[in-house]
Amino acid sequence: MTPATYDDVNLILKLYDMRREEQMRIARAWFSANFKPKNMAEYDRLCPKGSGMNAHARQVITYWDMVASFICSGVLNQELFFQSGRELLFVWTRVEPILAEWRALYNDPNWLKNLETVGTAYAEYMKKRSAEAYQSFVARVRS
Repeated sequence: MTPATYDDVNLILKLYDMRREEQMRIARAWFSANFKPKNMAEYDRLCPKGSGMNAHARQVITYWDMVASFICSGVLNQELFFQSGRELLFVWTRVEPILAEWRALYNDPNWLKNLETVGTAYAEYMKKRSAEAYQSFVARVRS
């Protein structure tokens, strides 16, 4: 494992700052309170095309997929990120139940692949530290 650098720290701080942008805060608050679809039919009812809810969902999900791409490409130290970036795991836990159906609909097997890769790795990281804490986290996030 490559040790974290000051560049990793600075990127994490920049990503945190981006999360504080006004529209992103609104989208994150909406996502946290409302985004719990179990299939694409529920997603379509919750986030109709062209709606503000659809924009909120896309903004949050693609933001975290972008962050995950930094980790997947080696630009951001995964271990350091996992110590403070649990919101990515939160988003992954909410998206995971519909991802296969979403990919089939888009005919794109790589849709949100970075989020899946890092979300899965984050889940394993958390399970190794405490399987009970991970199960409790998933139960809270999906309830």
